Amino acid sequence: MRVLDFLSIRLWRSRNGRALALRSNLPMLTEQEIYEVLNECYDPEIPVNIVDLGLVYSVAVEAGTVTVQMTLTAPGCTMGSMIATEIEDKLLGLPDCERANVEIVWEPPWTPHRMSEAARKQLGIDD
Repeated sequence: MRVLDFLSIRLWRSRNGRALALRSNLPMLTEQEIYEVLNECYDPEIPVNIVDLGLVYSVAVEAGTVTVQMTLTAPGCTMGSMIATEIEDKLLGLPDCERANVEIVWEPPWTPHRMSEAARKQLGIDD
């Protein structure tokens, strides 16, 4: 078996030259793609996406698994599982996403100061 390495893309070939598998050392999913999806997810009680609300703390991509660490506006928010399910469903719609995990965390606690300027304007909140 022979391995050709070109621009971090490896094409595994059998002895007869037929391609067996195409693998890349580069991540197939990017954080930018994940954030584009997250920008389409909303808290049903607030007309602002979860990114602009400042609810998303981190995104990790490892192979085909995406992990989103986020919080909610309040610990008693009953929409958490609904928001997490929406995120997971949308991420699993990406071609290279095999698994999606949403972790709800409470530290650091969310405050309105985490919102983007656009979100504050949209909600009529002044600093």
